[in-house]
Amino acid sequence: MQDFQKTIWEYYRKHARTLPWRKTRSPYHILVSEIMLQQTQVERVIEKYKKFISAFPDLSSLSRAPLHDVLSIWQGLGYNRRAIALKQIAYEVITKYDGILPSSVDTLIQLPGIGKATASAIAAFAFNQPTVFIETNIRRVFIHCFFQDRGNVKDSELLSLIEEALDQGNPRQWYYALMDYGAMLKKEFINPNRKSWHYQKQSPFEGSQRQLRGMVLRALLQEQKITGTRIINILEKDPNKVKDVIEQLEKEGFIRKERNRYSIS
Repeated sequence: MQDFQKTIWEYYRKHARTLPWRKTRSPYHILVSEIMLQQTQVERVIEKYKKFISAFPDLSSLSRAPLHDVLSIWQGLGYNRRAIALKQIAYEVITKYDGILPSSVDTLIQLPGIGKATASAIAAFAFNQPTVFIETNIRRVFIHCFFQDRGNVKDSELLSLIEEALDQGNPRQWYYALMDYGAMLKKEFINPNRKSWHYQKQSPFEGSQRQLRGMVLRALLQEQKITGTRIINILEKDPNKVKDVIEQLEKEGFIRKERNRYSIS
């Protein structure tokens, strides 16, 4: 384990990535980065993160912002539910916690769109707490270093190793180091995460319902108040699929219908 820790720290000292959310100790800014990084590559997040923080520099400004404005900045990141979750988090933190983001993992989990791993990551990066969690790069590092001759490795097998390896005095930097080492492994080796029991190849984006949801939202962002027929004509996609997506978005609170016209909620 000491050799492993030494390897990770040495790599980090030489090759640490310079990322904008690593330059701040603002819990809000770190919250935004962690929500954005869910299921999204670092390279795609960097510019969106900068624009988002510039447009909504604090929890108060985000909580007051129209959803239309939030989604306009978010466009291109995908998984738009995260944008709604961030706005809801901002509102709850302002109204329930006097505008101070909680540092407790148990409390963070209660906020919209935050699961155990994200809550633990926020606690580690924003508050330097020695939490134990797994994300894709961390999983890649431990499988590569400890399970080279195994397949179907479960996260439950990794957790004890992650806890043992954790630098209790400097968890923030340790997790940065692990993630940077994992990012390197993805480029240099056949993805070790394929040996994970939890590994799933991502389904194609082209032609997916997720793509169609994004297209509907973009149409609404451009014209703001339009009919369902107009959306179908703009997209030139299967009308039934478009109608299904519009209904889903309305049920989920993304859009609302007034006098036969749809708009961002």
